[in-house]
Amino acid sequence: MQRYLFNVIKNLKLRWKMVVLVLPLVIIPIFLVGGIIGYISTKQAYLGITQTSKDDLQHMASFTVDLLNSHYQQFQVYKQDKEKTFHEELKTVSELAYNVVKSQHNLQKSGRMDLATAMHEARNALLKVNVGKTGYIYAMNSRGDLKVHVAQEGANVSDSRDETGRYFIKEMIEKAHRAKPGEVLYIVYPWKNAALGDKSLRKKVVAYRYFKEWDWIIAAGGYLEETYEDLAFERRSFEALKEKIKSKKVGKTGYIYAMDSSGNFMIHPTGEGRNFLNAQDFNGQHFIKEMCERKNGWIRYPWKNKGEEAPRMKIVRYEYFEPWNWIVAVGSYEEEFYQEANAIKGRILESMVVLTILISVLSVFMVLLASRVMTEPISRMIEVIRKVKQGRLDETMPVESEDELGELAHAFNRMTRIIKHNKELEANLAQQGKMASLGVLSSGVAHEINNPLGVILGYAAYIEKKLTPEDPNYKFIHEIKRESKRCKKIVQDLLSYARTPQPVLEETDINDLLEQIVDFAANHTDMHHVTVKKSFDRTLPPIMVDGDQLRQVAINLILNAGAAMQKGGELVVSTEPGGEEWVSLKFRDNGAGISPEHMERIFEPFFTTKVKGTGLGLAITRQIVEQHHGKIGIESEMGVGTTVEVRLPLQREEYC
Repeated sequence: MQRYLFNVIKNLKLRWKMVVLVLPLVIIPIFLVGGIIGYISTKQAYLGITQTSKDDLQHMASFTVDLLNSHYQQFQVYKQDKEKTFHEELKTVSELAYNVVKSQHNLQKSGRMDLATAMHEARNALLKVNVGKTGYIYAMNSRGDLKVHVAQEGANVSDSRDETGRYFIKEMIEKAHRAKPGEVLYIVYPWKNAALGDKSLRKKVVAYRYFKEWDWIIAAGGYLEETYEDLAFERRSFEALKEKIKSKKVGKTGYIYAMDSSGNFMIHPTGEGRNFLNAQDFNGQHFIKEMCERKNGWIRYPWKNKGEEAPRMKIVRYEYFEPWNWIVAVGSYEEEFYQEANAIKGRILESMVVLTILISVLSVFMVLLASRVMTEPISRMIEVIRKVKQGRLDETMPVESEDELGELAHAFNRMTRIIKHNKELEANLAQQGKMASLGVLSSGVAHEINNPLGVILGYAAYIEKKLTPEDPNYKFIHEIKRESKRCKKIVQDLLSYARTPQPVLEETDINDLLEQIVDFAANHTDMHHVTVKKSFDRTLPPIMVDGDQLRQVAINLILNAGAAMQKGGELVVSTEPGGEEWVSLKFRDNGAGISPEHMERIFEPFFTTKVKGTGLGLAITRQIVEQHHGKIGIESEMGVGTTVEVRLPLQREEYC
């Protein structure tokens, strides 16, 4: 069985080997770890749930104390704002009273009334102004004599003291004399006015200003509590706060409550307003009294509600709120803690099962992805190796990484370059051998064939002159003459290819040269069905070329284009800059095009697709272009046309 399994795995593809071998190593640990984590999590849930619940009780207690403190601070700020506003109002009233006195003084200075009348008028105006419900304006001189007052006018109050024993009148007189011009001064002191029926001290605020011309200290005073607009507002806000606290649930049946240090429940869902100082738990312990004495801490006691068969343990966290002397308590039953733990256990097991399945699926996907990542480069390498095996040495392996596969791709590419180089060397050596043999052969053949061809052409020409075109033999003589000339041309092409001379370079205007060639070639009998257009860039500078050889190149390419357009077409001959180093000559036709399988051999000697071609035209053309240190390229699409580009260098310093 083991051997059979091993053989099955051995015969799998590399990708599936990785899946079969790696996947169990991933899935099995996931299930083991998931089970262990689920077990530990459940245990920890039971161990930690009590502490977590106690933390919740602690947070709820602190939260409630913060709510009470926020309410307390809010109304403290409210009172402070009212006090600040009251100060501003008293300042405005005191300045108004000051201006009234000042206006009367100005009338007295202008002579329109005497001093006594002016003071009397000022007094009457000031007594008409009320500050709040019981506040008023009064004026006194530096000795403490009341010049204006609603009840004690004419009395001396310099020795008056507030409820703390402070001589507030003397303090006002002293500060008034030191005040800056236009400065409004304040004094706050506790005061209980028996005439108004005050039973407790109230805070009185006085704003005053010194009028030096009459030696008057003009003051506006009132009670701060009279500025509170709505005393019921605080009570309504407190009731809303209590409802908010009572609405907070702790667990399923727990709640928040508050009591004072005497055991009176100030906030409670059912017992608000009652005293529970002597309340006892199921064991007879006075737990409320203990909470009132300790004020801060934890307490745990058994409690049995009506209708329940057995008591349940209750745990309470309580904190002290000092501003109101309250004890804030948050309580809940312990069994509700474990109920949550059981729910957590179920959720943990459910989550672990789902999570384990999801992670397993993800692991399968990741292993498949990893196997694909690892094997796809190898597959691409195998594909390239197969192509190279078929002789396509231009194929290279893509180097996508710097790992072992990348190093292998680098080594293989280097190997193919070496093989290609060796192949090229072999081809060059073979070509050189062919060229040497061709040179020897063409020299002998040219001599041995040209002489008989000359005789044949001579006799054919002689007979042609003796016959009229209507003679039936005239056609045969003409064919003999034409085919003899074709043989002579083949011999000449052999000599040209085997012994192409080095170009004799001269500075040439390539546009003028091409224009002459195009005009000449357009009149050739093979080009009558073709429209030839010229598109020359007249900004091109002169370049160093051999005009005769370049003429041969252009004529070859033009006639090839004409042969590709047997049913007519258009040939565009153009020149343009090829960057900063080249001049580009393009011959673009819309003929039949060249098939892809012929493109690779198009420049090979003796390769031709023409019935009567020699296969040397493009070979000679490339040879001439390369001797000019240029480049030739062909782009073609079947049924669309062919574009041949010849690129010639602008600078040829070695020939200068």
